[in-house]
Amino acid sequence: MRSIWKGAISFGLVTIPVKLYSATEQKDVSFHQVHREDGGRIRYKRVCTVDGEEVAYADIAKGYELPTGDMVVLTDDDFADLPLSSSRRIDVLQFTPVEQIDPIYFAKSYFLEPDAQGAKPYVLLRDALERSGQVAIVKVALRQRESLATLRVRDGIFVLETMLWPDEVRTADFAFLDEDIDLRPQELKMAESLIETMVADFDPGEYKDAYREALQEVIDAKVAGREVIQAEAPAEAGPAVDLMAALRASVDAAKREREGAQKKKAEPKKKARKTA
Repeated sequence: MRSIWKGAISFGLVTIPVKLYSATEQKDVSFHQVHREDGGRIRYKRVCTVDGEEVAYADIAKGYELPTGDMVVLTDDDFADLPLSSSRRIDVLQFTPVEQIDPIYFAKSYFLEPDAQGAKPYVLLRDALERSGQVAIVKVALRQRESLATLRVRDGIFVLETMLWPDEVRTADFAFLDEDIDLRPQELKMAESLIETMVADFDPGEYKDAYREALQEVIDAKVAGREVIQAEAPAEAGPAVDLMAALRASVDAAKREREGAQKKKAEPKKKARKTA
């Protein structure tokens, strides 16, 4: 991995130099727009809508459009005096129980590695934070944007989770919330039973991106010149007419699926004992 930012965690009078790395990466299959006839790449020109002329990148500024349609043009000088921190610091503001932070605020994750002589204070803060059961609320400026963030420990490494500001989270204002919907106790009990039947420890390794794998197979087949055969998608079930019957069937199906999974896990152990 290559670090994308260098700075320091500022914790009271303690300064911990760190390097920052992207903790995640998208695995989407990327495409280019091309000419269908010959596969040539499609290029775009930056053209001014007023005079129709192509504009050099050096002559492009940022514009803010007013409700009237008028444009306010901002230059580098306008941005120079804005209160954006350029000190490359991760300022610790407070410590908070993680359960008080709604996950909807989290935006992007980064790893922090100690830099230069920062290993000892890094480990000191890491161990103290882990023992406290808290997360640090911090403020940091990345890519010309100041963000709130949390600092937590994962597998011995600090993870910086940038957060949205409160006014960036939309209000869920939906009409059904004001409706008086009657639920029978039997329906609620059956739904709870279904949840209990499907409870399991989360193992992310059990899941995969089936669409991306199928898309990659199509691309590989194209490269090899093979005929591409599309797998049939399973039929989607329509909305349940009898809610209780659907819940009962779901509970039964979940139990069968769980029993089947348990049998599969037990089979390797049986084979190992027979071999022994």
